[in-house]
Amino acid sequence: MAGMTAGGAKGLTNEPNVVPMIDILLVLLIIFMLVVPMSRKAIDLQLPDPTETTQSSNPPPQIVLEVLPGDKFLLNKEPLTKATLAPRLKEIYDGRPEKIIFVKGDPKVKYSEVIYAMDVSRGAGVKVIGVSPKDAST
Repeated sequence: MAGMTAGGAKGLTNEPNVVPMIDILLVLLIIFMLVVPMSRKAIDLQLPDPTETTQSSNPPPQIVLEVLPGDKFLLNKEPLTKATLAPRLKEIYDGRPEKIIFVKGDPKVKYSEVIYAMDVSRGAGVKVIGVSPKDAST
């Protein structure tokens, strides 16, 4: 839109009318001021408990579950069977703050046997399961 000026100028002069543009900018500014705080996303963090200083200096040993052929298991080198696996895992993880286990599968065992060991571990309260082949440590 062109504005007209009255006065000493002869003829029409073209000047932009900036009032509508300022109104639009103010509305956009208000919209962005409202939207930006609502668009912030939360990040899930797992921080250690600051009151437990005695346990942090002496971390518990890692639990490694090896799946062997013939429905046999080694839990930190302790031999177990299918019948004794679940109660032993429950006994270990009931009083344990960190619920982490590492499962190693023998190359000769079926995948379903490794999945069975992982399911039993979940049932015993394990939250994090690390999986690696048995020969990965060599």
